[in-house]
Amino acid sequence: MTYIAKPKLHHPGLVPNKVGFTHRDYEGSISTLCAGCGHDSISAALIQACYELDIEPYKVAKLSGIGCSSKTPDYFLGPAHGFNSVHGRMPSVLTGANLANRDLIYLGVSGDGDSASIGLGQFAHCVRRGVNMVYICENNGVYGLTKGQFSATADKGSRSKTAVNSDSPIDLVSLALVLGATFVARGFSGDKKQLVPLLKAAISHKGSAIIDVISPCVQFNNNPQSTKSYDFVREHNEAVNRIDFIEPKAPITADYDAGSTTMVQQHDGSYLKLSKLHEDYNPTDRASALAYIQHHHSKGEVLTGLLFVEEQTDDLHDALGTVAKPLNRLGEDALCPGSAKLADLNAEYR
Repeated sequence: MTYIAKPKLHHPGLVPNKVGFTHRDYEGSISTLCAGCGHDSISAALIQACYELDIEPYKVAKLSGIGCSSKTPDYFLGPAHGFNSVHGRMPSVLTGANLANRDLIYLGVSGDGDSASIGLGQFAHCVRRGVNMVYICENNGVYGLTKGQFSATADKGSRSKTAVNSDSPIDLVSLALVLGATFVARGFSGDKKQLVPLLKAAISHKGSAIIDVISPCVQFNNNPQSTKSYDFVREHNEAVNRIDFIEPKAPITADYDAGSTTMVQQHDGSYLKLSKLHEDYNPTDRASALAYIQHHHSKGEVLTGLLFVEEQTDDLHDALGTVAKPLNRLGEDALCPGSAKLADLNAEYR
């Protein structure tokens, strides 16, 4: 992997957030992806989201697999922890890291080839176990590093610059719903206004947060016949909601009719403009969300936004009953309590 460091210059006008970091502190090395690649827009959205959430970069762990998408953790949050794993194996590495140190924020970055083909089993088990993470699939429908073959997420009948796909697609958001993910969303790399709030909400969510981001490959899959192209997604994007993310504080309420717009004052004195769309859509009903996704897919529409969220959730640590203190900080006394404790434990199974 080529590493190109950015000049360590900071403009005096950069505004620090509440923890003292400027927007520049959340950047990484210079991207080596193709100019115009949607993946770079996702990196920019992650930088913005972490800056606005006042996250200390060194409290984040970035993990990835193999592919163009898996190069991108090098391009954001340079001071964060990072690990580039084997093809399709990012979820198991992330799970192990999460079990060892539950205090970090885990961002798993993958692609449609890395997640929906060789890593499909790993994706499934990571989601169903409720690992506390944000799983971002940068989805362009092709294998960009190996010259543009169709991936498992490419729509049947979709055309790349060289071929027509004859296989049915794997829809990762539908699969995530079936597997029990407690936060499911789809975004578009060309819509930062929607993507940043989705990322902020996912980072703040406890449990498996899955975001499938349509991210056009400008080299191999950005032609008029591709369902993963910039033009197609812009023309067929059906947003189920317009959202913003407000950090937990004293409740702010608003009561207004469906189809109307209202202004709501926030804690900092600013105003948030709210619009109600799709009165019939309920993002807290798993079965309805799955049916809604499939209905719009059958019409050739790309459904984006917050598709499903479960507000009261548990994660893998709750299921296993691990201690509150991260396992990698436990001392010898806690890890090796002695033969008497072992004898008591064995006695429970007799």
